[in-house]
Amino acid sequence: MPARKKAEPLYFNRELSLLQFNERVLAMAERPDTPALERLRYVCIVGSNLDEFFEIRVSSLKAQIAQHPHLMGPDGLTAEDAFERVQQAVHVLVDRQYALLNEQVLPALKAEGVVLHQAADWNAAQRKWAREVFHRDVMPLLTPIGLDPAHPFPRVYNKSLNFIVPLSGVDAFGRKSTIAIVQAPRALPRLIKVPPAVSGSPHGFILLTGFLRAFVGDLFPGMHMEGCYQWRVTRNSDLFVDEEEVTNLRQALQGELSQRNFGSAVRLEIDHNTPAHIETFLQKEFSLTAEDTYRVNGPANVARLMQICNLVKEPDLLFPEFQGRVPKPFDSLPARSPAIFDAIANQDQLLHHPYQSFKPVLDFLTAAAFDPDVVAIKQTIYRTGEDSELMHLLLAAAKAGKEVTVVVELMARFDEQTNINWAARLEEVGAHVVYGVVGHKTHAKMALVLRREKGRIRRYGHMGTGNYHLRTASLYTDFGLLTADPKLCEDMDLVFSQLTGLGERRKLKMLLQSPFTMHSTVISMIRAETRAARAGKKSRILAKMNSLLEPLVIQELYKASQAGVKIDLIVRGVCALRSGVAGLSENITVRSIVGRFLEHSRVFYFYDQGKESVYLSSADWMDRNFFRRVEIAFPVNNPLLKKRVIDEAFTEALRDNQRAWLQQPDGTYALIRNRRAPFSLHQHLMEKLGSDVK
Repeated sequence: MPARKKAEPLYFNRELSLLQFNERVLAMAERPDTPALERLRYVCIVGSNLDEFFEIRVSSLKAQIAQHPHLMGPDGLTAEDAFERVQQAVHVLVDRQYALLNEQVLPALKAEGVVLHQAADWNAAQRKWAREVFHRDVMPLLTPIGLDPAHPFPRVYNKSLNFIVPLSGVDAFGRKSTIAIVQAPRALPRLIKVPPAVSGSPHGFILLTGFLRAFVGDLFPGMHMEGCYQWRVTRNSDLFVDEEEVTNLRQALQGELSQRNFGSAVRLEIDHNTPAHIETFLQKEFSLTAEDTYRVNGPANVARLMQICNLVKEPDLLFPEFQGRVPKPFDSLPARSPAIFDAIANQDQLLHHPYQSFKPVLDFLTAAAFDPDVVAIKQTIYRTGEDSELMHLLLAAAKAGKEVTVVVELMARFDEQTNINWAARLEEVGAHVVYGVVGHKTHAKMALVLRREKGRIRRYGHMGTGNYHLRTASLYTDFGLLTADPKLCEDMDLVFSQLTGLGERRKLKMLLQSPFTMHSTVISMIRAETRAARAGKKSRILAKMNSLLEPLVIQELYKASQAGVKIDLIVRGVCALRSGVAGLSENITVRSIVGRFLEHSRVFYFYDQGKESVYLSSADWMDRNFFRRVEIAFPVNNPLLKKRVIDEAFTEALRDNQRAWLQQPDGTYALIRNRRAPFSLHQHLMEKLGSDVK
């Protein structure tokens, strides 16, 4: 590999790349052809993404600064350099986000009868109604705290809404108060609907912040209120459980979860008009600096506005209604019918969500739960939701006396408590619940059914690129495979045995598995394409994933590019690889598609001397997925299904000139525009695979 200048590192910074993804998400809110409520939704998604970014990524950067401030990473930046650039980039992004909200999105919604009433603009009727609501529903739940030696600064939850109120005057006890803190109880709604007759619009709303700003003085009778300013603090939310020391992971995790809301502070958000001395006071309280502080012209937690998208049922303001079609042969099967096993036995069945319904997966597990010939069900659970139909099916199967084994990943970030609750319920009905392998998150998506047929046990399996989560299956693009292939199902059973029991590593026939064979096989397959190109033979690599970070994989892709291999990567979010750099990666393109659905599937294609090897996977090309998680990649062997995957994941995706962004050599992304007829991957697959778009 040719020598590179120090100013041009081989890799892009992870955090900066993630922020660029959020810029692409925000661009969806800037598009005038995005329906008005969906524009608001994208603004809110960026807000939610930034919350997690600070809770996890910025917290990690701060830890690196504390431990190794001058250690240079593969991106050519020290932790201090990266942190400085990240803070600058976030400030620009947040300013853009709130400007877009106030100057475009809210005015567009107001023109359509959806109004967020600001206290400064209330008329007499609105103020009268708001005061009544405040005194009846809000004020009784508030506990103002005047700061003095007897009332120290209160303990503040992560991302909780708070108000700081400068005061003057003397209270009933003769105390001179200067500052009070009002914490918004979690029981209070952050958004309150205004009756249309009062609002003057069909859909009027007032934020809790508006009520406090207008009437907080009523909490301090006889005192002079000099202002009311919202603020919130974001804290480090990464859990630490010493898995080598604990004897009961679930018990240890529950203890850690109780402290998640009180980690070290990493970000302070304050009203845009907060006085400087109040800002300094809050910064000192949480050991934060000006760089950690964000002045926001709007709600501190902008993601709370997502409720408007869910409350306003105006079809013209939303994406057209879409329902994924139940494909053949599943569309004609009766409920709970064991005939679904015949359909899977006849041929592997490929599903592409959300364009095709998730219902066949639930039907598969429903049949398994109630079919008397099914003797056992084995399932991995990473994320599934608080009210999961799938989990209720597993409970029903266990109650029916079937052997139900569930590998529950307790360390699924921000879903830990939900998974703990499901694990307890499963244990209560006699299911076997295990928590995978200590030190390795179980991220593989598998369900295996063992059925007695003609005196022998036959296996049926489902493997997917996404979670067993009904809601996200309608929002995320993922592939799933239903199969009775004996080799694939036997491999799945061996993986379950590794997760639930002990013993040496088992050799799998068809599945790739992290942390054992996936990384080495991916490297081997890239190198095979490199050798083919150098020998003058046809070669090709196509890969689709959420994130690309693993250094050795990137190095091998660079070498393949230099050998002449044409490589097209579709990477939704973080990508450390630099594409299109002369002498390094001129044969590599990196696209990111951001549209109506969240691109989530992982698909890997290698020409493989004409064999065209295609794998679907739960794993991104990241260190954690290759080495610190239990992941699988499964081949698509049926020629017709393989062609479908190639077409839907790559051929048609590479045609997108409406929602696709192309990475530039400097790491920026440009929206693809060309003279071809407009083509949107999401719209195309909705029309091709789904029901009629209404």
